[in-house]
Amino acid sequence: MTKSNPGHYFEDFKPGMELVHATPLTVSTGDISLYRALTGSRHALYSAETFATANGFDALPIDPLLAFHVVFGKTVPDISLNAVANLGYADGKFLKTVYPGDTLTAISEVIGVKENSNGKTGVVWVRTRGENQRGETVLSYVRWVMVHKKDPSNPAPNVTAPDLPDAVAATDLVAPNYTDWNSALAGSSWRYDDYQVGEKIDHVDGMTVEEAEHQTATRLYQNTAKVHFDAHAQAGSRFGKRLIYGGVVISIARALSFNGLESAAQMLAINAGTHAGPLFAGDTVYAWSEVLDKAELSDGTGALRLRLVATKNHPCSDFPLKGEDGKYHADVLLDFDYWAAIPR
Repeated sequence: MTKSNPGHYFEDFKPGMELVHATPLTVSTGDISLYRALTGSRHALYSAETFATANGFDALPIDPLLAFHVVFGKTVPDISLNAVANLGYADGKFLKTVYPGDTLTAISEVIGVKENSNGKTGVVWVRTRGENQRGETVLSYVRWVMVHKKDPSNPAPNVTAPDLPDAVAATDLVAPNYTDWNSALAGSSWRYDDYQVGEKIDHVDGMTVEEAEHQTATRLYQNTAKVHFDAHAQAGSRFGKRLIYGGVVISIARALSFNGLESAAQMLAINAGTHAGPLFAGDTVYAWSEVLDKAELSDGTGALRLRLVATKNHPCSDFPLKGEDGKYHADVLLDFDYWAAIPR
């Protein structure tokens, strides 16, 4: 009997099943610095403690996306070690600020299963929550992943698909009341009232992703998915090489969005997300955003609902997304819908 963990296959997942994931991780200022080095993030709120404390934070906070990746990484050995691909996200909420010194753990519940028509794979939906050392939920989200079956001859389970909201309600967003926002230090004078629903922003800049960078990122998040880690095994895959973790694409696109959304620094919720295409080492990521909605949260703070689209080797001055056939443009990597706080 082997003592090593082979990971769960599709037929191992049952609705209602709870998974408590190893290994707790205490995040530090070192994680902040490394995350900045890997993504190029420039938002003042996550770069300067003085700026953060002036706007209601106790100290320099952990970027919500970094906390998300850490929690996500915990889940990989139990949920997506044998995955074909991570397919999407929904109903993601950032509920409490994470600070250096906090310890994050992850717990997931299986909320849906559906075998694919090929009989070789299936889709699993899970709701994951990240908790701090006090047992407080700091974030939660739903994701769905395509997983290999261990034995294609095993019978298909009854289909259970969760009913998910189209977006997190603005009334459920948790944000501080920005009272001392310094536009010069933030990098832009654009605030809540300066953005209009339907507006599109080309973020102009591009970032080429190197092999060592995406490997360091997945190790930082302790994400051990085979498709990202094992080049030898992936030589026989349909792409013949490792895929870059989709979270790397999200974080780089988000960092690129600084140019045009400098003051929309704090991510409050993830409404939806689709990894539309694969990214490989040597590709260059570009990004554009569209304002989908707006909400007033307090006297000092509003929220923008933003669509963030990332492309590879394709500048975004033409705002590529989908063709007349409804399929994603061949160069689109990511279609990501989220709420971000912005000073009024």
